[in-house]
Amino acid sequence: MNARWPYLGGLASLRHATMACMVFWGLLFTGNLWAHSSSNSYLTLSMPSEQLSLRADIHLRDLDLIFDLDGNRDGQVTWRETESRFAELNAWLVQGIALSAAGQSCPLGEADLKASQHADGLYLSAVWTPLCPAALGSADRASMKLRYDLIFAQDNLHRGLLRVDFPDYQSSALLSPERPEAQVSASDSRPLRVFGRYVLEGVWHIWIGIDHIVFLLSLLVLAPLQSSRQRVMHWRAAMQARPVVRDVLVVVTAFTLAHSITLGLTITGWLTPPADLVEPAIALSVVLAALNNLLGFSALKRWRLAFVFGLVHGFGFASVLLDLGLPASALLAALGGFNVGVELGQLAIVAVFLPLAWVLRHTAFYRWVVVFGGSVTIVVLGTFWTLQRMGWLA
Repeated sequence: MNARWPYLGGLASLRHATMACMVFWGLLFTGNLWAHSSSNSYLTLSMPSEQLSLRADIHLRDLDLIFDLDGNRDGQVTWRETESRFAELNAWLVQGIALSAAGQSCPLGEADLKASQHADGLYLSAVWTPLCPAALGSADRASMKLRYDLIFAQDNLHRGLLRVDFPDYQSSALLSPERPEAQVSASDSRPLRVFGRYVLEGVWHIWIGIDHIVFLLSLLVLAPLQSSRQRVMHWRAAMQARPVVRDVLVVVTAFTLAHSITLGLTITGWLTPPADLVEPAIALSVVLAALNNLLGFSALKRWRLAFVFGLVHGFGFASVLLDLGLPASALLAALGGFNVGVELGQLAIVAVFLPLAWVLRHTAFYRWVVVFGGSVTIVVLGTFWTLQRMGWLA
């Protein structure tokens, strides 16, 4: 086939491309592709007075996986439907969360259950006053351990985000099926340790943020191709690698710079747009980036798209950090570490995708399935997310 992209070819080619597109993108994004957002629970260990307090916030949709709370089958879990199952929820929570100090268990007892609102919806908030066997001095607090083992069996991508907020130090931890236990340690509040921990959390967030990944890939698919005419979808394979690599680095750098700006502004309190605007805007950025591939707007350079919508994605990153809780004593270390982690996560995606794209750039498969078919799929997916996050779809 001619290296140039044929102008929408014949119907047979289009049918084959559509079928291949479904298989290709299905394999690429195996998992909960249509998910509204990643599944996180938020845990807080604190001492607002002399008494220890433990709080767990768990999304109602995650509880629905286990308790089938949606009794009327309308696709929405309401607080009224949740209230009727308080006894079962209390028993389930206690068997999945354990706290100990100085090697001895701290019984949790019955939780005070309330509703709480987060950026991505309604959560169940459980608050305990743990009964530890001894007075909690600084040495006892440094030997505390918290184990979290809820929802992992139903969703291995689920994470528990632990924030420790004691009078003498603050820290955080990411709990997963592979690492369900965290030890509270004053050394975790040192800036270098905070930086390293938030690097890992930044990498993890970009890898589980399917909307961020799809947006990035939408900006990268045309990198190994060159426009042969100022017409819609006429492309030929790039002949030299250096301009391609430079183009990719410019796109990734523009995205990183942009999200760093809004992330910093939000965390420091200068700018706090509502989540019900940010989340649909992130989904809409996915649609527009993919449409740019299909319609070939030469005026919309990909690095410009990366920068403009990177500003929007930065607000999304900030909501994760705010929910996790940033240590006030090491704010810059946490913010810097998270940014570095996001950048490393992006570069890892680029390192996997770009060599494959370079090898396949001469093929009709790449032009039809990856670029055309993939972009069409992303437009549909992004439109679904946009409508969902605007509340127009259940």
